[in-house]
This record gives sequence, C-alpha cells and structure tokens, in this order.
Amino acid sequence: MTKIQGFGLGLRVEHYAAFEAGVGADVRPDWLEIISENYLVPGGPPLAHLDRIRADYPLVMHGVSLSVAGPAPLDVAYLRELKALADRLEPGWVSDHLCWSADAHSQLHDLLPVPLTRAALDHVGGRVAQVQDILGRPLVLENVSSYVRFAADEMTEWAFIAQLLKATGAQLLLDVNNVYVSSRNHGFDPQAYLAGIPVEPVRQIHLAGHEDRGDIVIDTHDHPVRDEVWALYQDAVRRFGAVPTMIERDDDIPPLDSLLAELAVARRLAASA
Repeated sequence: MTKIQGFGLGLRVEHYAAFEAGVGADVRPDWLEIISENYLVPGGPPLAHLDRIRADYPLVMHGVSLSVAGPAPLDVAYLRELKALADRLEPGWVSDHLCWSADAHSQLHDLLPVPLTRAALDHVGGRVAQVQDILGRPLVLENVSSYVRFAADEMTEWAFIAQLLKATGAQLLLDVNNVYVSSRNHGFDPQAYLAGIPVEPVRQIHLAGHEDRGDIVIDTHDHPVRDEVWALYQDAVRRFGAVPTMIERDDDIPPLDSLLAELAVARRLAASA
C-alpha cells in the first residue's frame, strides 16, 4: 500500500488537464482521492487519465455504492472489481460510507443513515468483515450527514462507530463537515462526537461545504468550507493529530487554483492547532 500523509484533493474530471500539465511544487496536493466507481470499467479515457496522473500523485480510493449497512446481500461481483482496481492502483486505503444505499430491487443513489441499535451494529459488523475478507485489507468507513433519526435508536452515532471499529478492525474517514451538519440538524454537541471517537482508527479527514438554511443544514459539497467547519477541524486536529486531510468538492466545481487555496487554509490551520 502507498503511504499517505499531508493534504489532498478529490480528483475530478474538470481538473484532469491541470494535473497532467503540472501543478506548482509550492501549492500541489500531497495525494488525490478518486471515486472508485469512475474507474471500474477496464480501459477507456478515465483510466488513461488516471494512469498519467498517478505517476505524480499517491492515491486513495473512495466508493459510493457499497451499501455496507443495507438489507440486500453485498454485491460480491462489485467487491471483486473493487479489489482488482485496488490491486492495480495500490492505494493508501479503500473507503466507503457507513450507510445503506440499495435494497433488494434497486440502487437508491443516496447515502441513508443507519439505525443506531445493537441489531444494526451486529448486522453491519458482519458485512464489514465480509468486505474486508474479499478486499484483503481494512475497510475505511465515512460517517455520513443525516436529516432524520430513528425512534428505535439505542445509542449515539459516535458510540455506534466506536463499537463498530473495535469489533471489526475497520478504520474511520472522519468527515468533519458531516459531523457539523448532523449536529445542527439533531441538536447534539459536535465536541462530544469528536471526544467519543477513538483516536487510533481515524485514517483520513474530509472537509467540504454545506448549505445553511437556518432550520436545516444540507450537505451539498458545492460551497467552500465554512468557518464553523474550519473551527471544528482545528478541534479534530487537536484530538486526532496529523491525520491526512482533503477538500471534497462534488458540484459547482471551481478552478483548481481555488481548491488549492482552500487546501492552503487547511495546512495553516492544522499547523496552528
């Protein structure tokens, strides 16, 4: 596996040309995160671009369709394709979301929250073990933003995550923006969330933008990182240390220079924290 450290960006089609042309050594990211599903088809332009870019940048893989908490059986064919891509790219790690996104009939194209119950913990734990057996490596799971809670919840989200990581040996992609978004929507203390997450399994941090509508906060990934999330990121660095951190932008993609400027802010705040 590739050693990953420092500060990265999500690789998007809009920036292929800029990365292939070369980014200045004083501002370039230390690594890039790819959306795994974009590169599962053998051959073609996406893999050709990726092969050129990965000659200069270490990679990590981030998936969006695992549905590790879902009710339908895991897609073993998909997992084997994911393993083949990981074997080819030798990423620092492979991640996906702690959520469900498919049922027995269809892919729902959303990242839906998990009931915070003992039964759900056992269900997800068994599926994480199956994924890790196929991939031959620890799975890195990202906490998602949420807008509803389940009446059946028996514990906090951070307690659920801590127990899942301990039981499975999986690791955590801590999305600081998602912690903030969910804390506003559900009224919990984001500091309690950070305090409840064990330090050692935190492998990566995501930073992103959101839309604040007052009575609800929407995780949109189409805005710059907001001041409240920057402040929470500094608190996360104080607790978890120098965890590899990246800016995630999925819509209204700005020029690469704008994201590199945001990444410089992350570097500065992490150093000060």
